[in-house]
Amino acid sequence: MTVRTMKTIEANQQTLESARPFQLVKYLAVSCLIVILVCTVLLSGFISQRAKAILLEKSERYARIVAENLNHQVFFQFTVPTLISEGEIRLSRQNQYERLDKVVRNAIHGLAIESVNIYDPNQILTYSTRKETIGQKGNIGEPFQRALQEESVSILISNENEFFGFEWKGGPRKLLTYLPMWEERPLSWRRGKVLGVFEITQDMTSDYKTIIRFQWIVASSFLLFVGILFGTILLLARRADRIIAARTEERQKLEDQLHQSERLAALGEMIAGVSHEIRNPLGIIRSTAELLDCRMQDPKQRRFSSIIVEESTRLNDILTEFLDFARPKHLRTSRCRMEDIIEKNLHMLEAECQRLGIRVERTYLTRDLCIEADFDLLYRALVNIFANALQAMPSGGTLALRTSLLNGSDGNGLLELQVRDTGQGIPKEAVKKIFNPFFTTREKGTGLGLAIVKTIVDNHRGQIEVTSREGEGTTISIRLPLTQPETDTVEETAS
Repeated sequence: MTVRTMKTIEANQQTLESARPFQLVKYLAVSCLIVILVCTVLLSGFISQRAKAILLEKSERYARIVAENLNHQVFFQFTVPTLISEGEIRLSRQNQYERLDKVVRNAIHGLAIESVNIYDPNQILTYSTRKETIGQKGNIGEPFQRALQEESVSILISNENEFFGFEWKGGPRKLLTYLPMWEERPLSWRRGKVLGVFEITQDMTSDYKTIIRFQWIVASSFLLFVGILFGTILLLARRADRIIAARTEERQKLEDQLHQSERLAALGEMIAGVSHEIRNPLGIIRSTAELLDCRMQDPKQRRFSSIIVEESTRLNDILTEFLDFARPKHLRTSRCRMEDIIEKNLHMLEAECQRLGIRVERTYLTRDLCIEADFDLLYRALVNIFANALQAMPSGGTLALRTSLLNGSDGNGLLELQVRDTGQGIPKEAVKKIFNPFFTTREKGTGLGLAIVKTIVDNHRGQIEVTSREGEGTTISIRLPLTQPETDTVEETAS
């Protein structure tokens, strides 16, 4: 495993551990938003209730001022002149009622007063701005008695429903204020005896609607702010989750690479030692068999020596493949074109493709693009890939090759090569194992071809993927970076 990969694994492990505090921060942020939302509702309700209380207090004070002015005007402009001219007050007389009505209406003209009623001490309605109700006995109760005791009492009449200060089912709001009607004493601040009770009605519907509208504006503004803040945090949280998930996945891949590299390192040492010990006596056997083949005259005997030479050659090729797998691969990078590497392979396989009836389709979308890579290693990798593709199409088919330019996750460009055949395909359960050393789906073969390919691609810091369906063919996708790091060799494992 490379030193760089080990450092990357440690960094990703630290990232995974940092995910737990981030989750706590996310939950804490959501909890704070919920608290802000609840506090917003409560604060809006409190502001609304406070505004309504202030409005009610000012309306009561306003009613008291109106009552004092009205009492003064009625006493001096109606009561005193009527007693002087007629000796008694009887509002059943049309002229007295009209005179009182004129005084009252002049007194409340331009003021926010809906109606004025005057009750005598027996709760008989003696005057009203609504003439049709005069003469009726009221049923006011405690507020009337308190007004006779020179108190001012206000009652808010409304059919509103509210919850935490928020109201619905809008309707009229009336403030009924009961105040004493007293006898004025000229040149004295003292009041005389109570003559009756004023009932002053104020329509507060529009004022309350203004407060409610303001309350909803405040609540909606806070809710909009909290919604935007929550949405922003949610987007950041999701983005952070994706980043952490990607880093976790990368860490898992690096750990898998670490375990695979450890196994391959041990396997490579064993293969290198065994192959070296076998290759020397195998060379002696082959050279001896070739010498015997040259000296023997009997065709039957030469046939046996030829078999020895042929099998020795096959075993030597297998040992060479083993050594290629076990031997560390140093990159000797240069500027090269992927199309040149492909065409060199196809030139060597042209006769075999014609023999099998395989048609080659080329789609080159990066003709003038050069990458930093090891030409020879990539050539060897494509030899194994093309050999597998041809073996998968013994009865002919199509070998499709496509190169294109992609954008990598780090923003750098990637060259992608796709090799697709129309052969037999790979069983689903075998797709995940095809890069494992010595795994093969054929009767003949060492199972090292694709393992060598993956090692070469990994050394180029590239990616390789295989997609396959039985009976439909296989596609191998190789993605290589356009440039390699400053060092032109791959760092070796610590082992």
